Amino acid sequence: MKFIDLFSGIGGFRSALEMNGHECLAFAEIDKYARQSYKAIYNTENEKEWHDITAITDDEWKSYRGKCDIICGGSPCQSFSIAGKRAGFEDTRGTLFFYYVNAIKQVQPKYFIYENVKGMMSHDGGNTIKTVLQAFDEIGYEIDFDLFNSKYYGVPQNRERIYIVGRRKNDVYKRPLREGQASIFDFI
Repeated sequence: MKFIDLFSGIGGFRSALEMNGHECLAFAEIDKYARQSYKAIYNTENEKEWHDITAITDDEWKSYRGKCDIICGGSPCQSFSIAGKRAGFEDTRGTLFFYYVNAIKQVQPKYFIYENVKGMMSHDGGNTIKTVLQAFDEIGYEIDFDLFNSKYYGVPQNRERIYIVGRRKNDVYKRPLREGQASIFDFI
């Protein structure tokens, strides 16, 4: 499958996807030093390189419709982290999440993988995670999410992160809820 790597950093998602046989079409990273490292680590010769995600037009996104299977990335986490001021969507960095959602809406990949800090789940009394999950639902994605700690996956670091995986609803067989069965929105 082919993917677009957003908020790419130095390529954590890319490493995993390439190790599993997937191919990168494009990447976006605003930090010039992270971008230099990314380009030194990976062969990006035939890929589209974006810097500022806020400067990418809807038409540019739409040019990847039907060509991109997965969009991956994690928008800046400082706004939701317990180590930060926790300004959430009131902080410009927090609003970058909505640019990620717009990319998915315009490209319409079969899947997306989104990552952020554990604090996103508790921020604003749970309203932030509700907003995040509803945003993905509204653009037509069936979602699943969980919290993972990298220390349990061979990484020498205690790093808890929420991962949200989405599948385009019209590509998913939708089983009706059984009587008494809960929806994901019953838990948020």
